[in-house]
Amino acid sequence: MIEFENVGHGYGERVVLSEVNLRLSERRVAFVGANGSGKSTLARMINGLVLPSTGRVLVDGLDPSRKGREVRRRVGFVFTNPDSQIVMPTAGEDVAFSLRRSGLSAGERAARAAEILAEHGLGGYADHPAHQLSGGQKQLLALCGMLVLDPDVLVCDEPTTLLDLRNKRQFCALLARLRQRVVLVTHDLDLLGDFDRVIVLDGGRVVADDEPEPALRHYRKLVG
Repeated sequence: MIEFENVGHGYGERVVLSEVNLRLSERRVAFVGANGSGKSTLARMINGLVLPSTGRVLVDGLDPSRKGREVRRRVGFVFTNPDSQIVMPTAGEDVAFSLRRSGLSAGERAARAAEILAEHGLGGYADHPAHQLSGGQKQLLALCGMLVLDPDVLVCDEPTTLLDLRNKRQFCALLARLRQRVVLVTHDLDLLGDFDRVIVLDGGRVVADDEPEPALRHYRKLVG
């Protein structure tokens, strides 16, 4: 369970979020809203990348502001630009780097990295230069770097923004197959038809919270 209890956040005098109260238990939830609506800030609070100015966030009863390490074991985060997450020379080394605190030997980390790459469409790329992968492959690599840690929740902050239509669809099809609960921040409304829940933010507040069709209808009226 992910809970937002009267959450507010601001930067100086600028209010980003105000009085957000949510309980997320569904398998696939999406946050949508115009730029500056607060959706990415809200998503980043789930694993403590951003801490609320007021209220609190709980992940399985744990507050990221106090139990950040424990929360991050449960919650993986994928950013818009995979280059911000890729830190090692090759794809295999990059995924293995995520396991550096796992207690596994170097050989075991390399083997596990190769396995997770193969499971998610990058089989045979373990020795490939990470920054020479295509845009879609880089985003898969960033995802693998999180999945190798086997989190319970995966938060994806506009992960398809830099992808073409084909890669967007492939990436979202992969998300649909995962055992993890997924929280997706996106502007790609056409990808949300089979989500369990869509939450619309505007001006830092939740203005719609429903199944995809009625929630997105509200959003389209809001921006139309």
